Amino acid sequence: MQQWFTDAKLGIFIHYGIYAVQGVAESWSFYNGKMSHGEYMKQLDGFTASKFDAKHWADIIARSGAKYSVLTTKHHDGVALFDTQYSDLSVMKATPAKRDIVKEWSNAIRERGLHVGMYYSLIDWSHPDYPSVFESGIVPADLSQVNRFSSPVDGIQDEETWQKFLTFNNNQLREIMTNYGTVDLLWFDGDWERSAEQWGLPAFKEYLRSLSPNVIINSRLQGHGDYKTPEQGIPITRPEGAWEFCTTINTSWGYVHDDHKYKSLNQIIRMFCDCISMGGNMLLDIGPMEDGTIDPRQEDILLGLGDWIRAHEEAIYGTQDGIMTRYYLGGSTLSADKKTLYLFVYDAPKENICLKGLCNPIKKITVLHSGKELTHEIHGGVPWFDIPGTTWIHMTPAETHEQVSVLKLEFDEEVRMYGGAGTVVTHN
Repeated sequence: MQQWFTDAKLGIFIHYGIYAVQGVAESWSFYNGKMSHGEYMKQLDGFTASKFDAKHWADIIARSGAKYSVLTTKHHDGVALFDTQYSDLSVMKATPAKRDIVKEWSNAIRERGLHVGMYYSLIDWSHPDYPSVFESGIVPADLSQVNRFSSPVDGIQDEETWQKFLTFNNNQLREIMTNYGTVDLLWFDGDWERSAEQWGLPAFKEYLRSLSPNVIINSRLQGHGDYKTPEQGIPITRPEGAWEFCTTINTSWGYVHDDHKYKSLNQIIRMFCDCISMGGNMLLDIGPMEDGTIDPRQEDILLGLGDWIRAHEEAIYGTQDGIMTRYYLGGSTLSADKKTLYLFVYDAPKENICLKGLCNPIKKITVLHSGKELTHEIHGGVPWFDIPGTTWIHMTPAETHEQVSVLKLEFDEEVRMYGGAGTVVTHN
């Protein structure tokens, strides 16, 4: 795993496409029978990207505190946001926009010093060589009966046609990975409709690495990805290895006009803290409007997140997952040398913050955003059995940040937590 990814902590996902014209679910609106495929594709005529400003996007993303961004280069509908020579179904050829969105965006992102991630749908529900929901005998004719997360489709109607489709995918991926500078991350989707063998794995991954040896690939590659990608539900316990939690800023991936159910800034900050407390990243999704502008509500949340991160960045960047919640009922991170513990205080305490199982003495405690020093006391403990007491950090609502507070606990030695029988535990 590339170190930049584990150090990044935050990425911004962007679902942008013709589905923003009518504000319908990206690709799923016709897959699930909410509208016909023809009606969905009529949105091509209304996609103008008339106010799309890649540099503004990149500026907002950089100011959010993110270190990388992932853009939907092509969703399941098959509409490419890049200039492809292998299909006429692109915003360059089939919409009034006539712009290579991927080129403009990737250049702007890279200019801001951020890492570039490309989302690419392995499946293409509009491609004539892809046997899928519109092919009888492959899945039930009643689309409402199709389970997105069911087992991969067993049959390929025509092996020669299937190989043509795989070649098409390889060609488009080569365009994405060679025409737009270095691609740091590939974010696949749709692997669930076919098996690893049908996707040609592991040879397919070797092909991708031949184009970009250091590219990181997400988990949606039938077991051949580099990191886990839980979606919408924050893990309860720490996933093994590198991981990233992807979630929407409201309830929709793309821009849906009547989706006003936004997560609050406070909720998003808390979710972010939960992710980094368990050593993961958060990939927060936004959905620009058809003309390329970002809803002010989405911009405000990204900028608010960035303000909070800048006030607490030493507790975020360069840190690792913190202590278990059995020791502290909240999130936490540890500095690289493990001599500083950062506690995330989600709610305003009445008088104290409780920390259990801490074995070594605290040198200093400060409120990170204000620098105010706090006092503490220890109650209980059985020293002759090396059982620590309970640490009570004196803190009242007056010391809190308006969103999430962070306490900085400094030590002379590495943080040690009691695990029973003298064991030391520092990770979730």
